[in-house]
Amino acid sequence: MSAPASGRRHSRDDVSRTALRLLDEYGLPDLTMRAIATSLDVQVSALYWHFPNKQSLLAAVSARILGPMDQVDVEDLPTSDVVRLLGGRLRECLLAYRDGAELVSSSLALGLVDSPVQSQLMRATRRDGVPDPLALVAAETVMHYVVGFTFHEQQRLSADALGLLDTETSLSPDAVSAPPEAGADFAEALTMIADGLDAAVRRHTARAGR
Repeated sequence: MSAPASGRRHSRDDVSRTALRLLDEYGLPDLTMRAIATSLDVQVSALYWHFPNKQSLLAAVSARILGPMDQVDVEDLPTSDVVRLLGGRLRECLLAYRDGAELVSSSLALGLVDSPVQSQLMRATRRDGVPDPLALVAAETVMHYVVGFTFHEQQRLSADALGLLDTETSLSPDAVSAPPEAGADFAEALTMIADGLDAAVRRHTARAGR
């Protein structure tokens, strides 16, 4: 494949950044290659100079959404606190962009982005002597729970914006994301996951001591 012959040269970073802006403005259904190319004032074919297909471009957008997860500091925190911290931060990352959870879920399902929880949680659990198999189960549980929970939140927000929810269940972005009241159920579930990991470790230790 040859480079675009005319027009301003855009970098891979330019393309993914523009795609993220359009995602937040218009939503995932309208995030087309043509819309991205139009915004960059290039031909659609120019996008394929940087990305072989749309899924790889969406994976780059997902990576941008998940970027702040790399900055979470889990040093000196007990494993249960790390579970809650990572889960809460992941939800914040997904809620920061329209349809963020749906897009990231797709990229994760296709194996195009790494788990935003696993590496950080494993660092903490290995320090605390938690067996890797138990830590991996916990990481997958946190990831799937948070992505699913946030996906439902964003679906309800979209339905509310379209007037599809009853007044009694109507939501606002502030109501969905404002801590701690709106996130009480979410936080409680993360605590249950953390407690479940602690219980599993105790059972493992008891068996190993026999």
